[in-house]
Amino acid sequence: MSVARSERRPRGELSRVLVIDDEPDIRELIDLTLSRMGLAAACAGSVAEARQALADGDFQLCLTDMRLPDGDGLEVVRFIAEHHAQTPVAVITAYGSTENAVAALKAGAFDYLAKPVGLEQLRALVKSALRVPGGQHKDDPLQSLTGESAAMQQVRGMIEKLARSQAPIYISGESGSGKELAARLIHVRSAQSVGPFVPVNCGAIPENLMESEFFGYRKGAFTGAESDRDGFFQTASGGTLFLDEVADLPLAMQVKLLRAIQEKRVRKIGAVTEEPVDVRIICATHRNLRDCVDKGTFRQALYYRLNVIELRMPSLRERMEDIPSLVAAILKKLCGDAIPQISAVALQALAAYPFPGNVRELENILERATALCSGAAIEAEDLQLAPDEMGSENHGRGSETLDDYLNRLERQAILEALQKTEGNRTAAARLLGVTFRSLRYRLGRLGIECCAGGVMAGGKVRAGRSLRTRGPGLPAARCR
Repeated sequence: MSVARSERRPRGELSRVLVIDDEPDIRELIDLTLSRMGLAAACAGSVAEARQALADGDFQLCLTDMRLPDGDGLEVVRFIAEHHAQTPVAVITAYGSTENAVAALKAGAFDYLAKPVGLEQLRALVKSALRVPGGQHKDDPLQSLTGESAAMQQVRGMIEKLARSQAPIYISGESGSGKELAARLIHVRSAQSVGPFVPVNCGAIPENLMESEFFGYRKGAFTGAESDRDGFFQTASGGTLFLDEVADLPLAMQVKLLRAIQEKRVRKIGAVTEEPVDVRIICATHRNLRDCVDKGTFRQALYYRLNVIELRMPSLRERMEDIPSLVAAILKKLCGDAIPQISAVALQALAAYPFPGNVRELENILERATALCSGAAIEAEDLQLAPDEMGSENHGRGSETLDDYLNRLERQAILEALQKTEGNRTAAARLLGVTFRSLRYRLGRLGIECCAGGVMAGGKVRAGRSLRTRGPGLPAARCR
């Protein structure tokens, strides 16, 4: 059986799409839609016909069904990935067979469509696929990922591959390891680069505002809704929505988020109809999502929908050989052309430091050092890496009682959570995995107070809500 060529051929050089499906009605529907978009289509009804078509000419996009008479769509995906790496391929799967779609995405598919095929979704997918960039950029944004260690080379290689896909991405790694930077680089090199990159800190949004923040609302939907407002999904339409600390989402919001991602449609609060959104989802968290699923704090269905492809960002401890190049890049960013020197002793001190805060902590250390440096070069003492900081976990509790030691750890964890959520106690409780009532009790017991002003933690004042702390028998610290 020969490959069926579309008789509808607009004139001129056109983007060519290979449509693979054993149902003539589906092929005809897709063929007609592509023709109206000004594209040329070639149709095949089996894996063998698809291979022949690929051998006969080049295609800018391939659409393949998962179930074919002589095999399945995964064979087509793998064949194209091996022999036609520049051709994006999307799969068409039966409704509800998301496990097949996930397998195809991991095999290299660009995106997938569920049957019955929605023409609006089909057109959006085709437009996105034909925008997929190829080749290297003149000013390669991947160079902003400083370091030549094996771990960083692997990360850059993964980003290069992920940029050509529409698959949801889960970025794991410790705080400060560069998860948002990786997400931005994927966006910049992807078909969504023409659209916005919208980062969202899921842990900093009050639970009662989440739905309106994510999906928007209509005028008059509730008290204070004086005009229509778009949510994160509408704002990010045509681009990328980056969900940072996604593990902090409450369970009720996880259900709504799952539906929005699956259907690619959202409904504003107060609206009666849904509106389509073309958004690529990238999420990140410093927690282990698999553990969150096991504990019941994260829905399994959402986990599998988000964790199609995982990109792990290595900690700085795993790539200590990158410290000299990181130091040079950070100092250039901080000081411009007047880059200060850094002594060999200072570099040795940095190499011996565990960096629990990873690259973000290194940036803070160097910024502090440039401010304190009085000589021609940054010395070890300018870094202010105290001995207890460099090995505090190995030194024990010293003369502390067990209660004092536990209170100190608890106070530190609460302060970090409040700082991360900008003083929002509800979000901080969720981040810590305790109830609001339990957090309020602990705040009172440990002498931690929230007020308006700046954030005070460990004697440092920062913008946002203020935290006032006092130890046992000590008065509360004053906010400045």
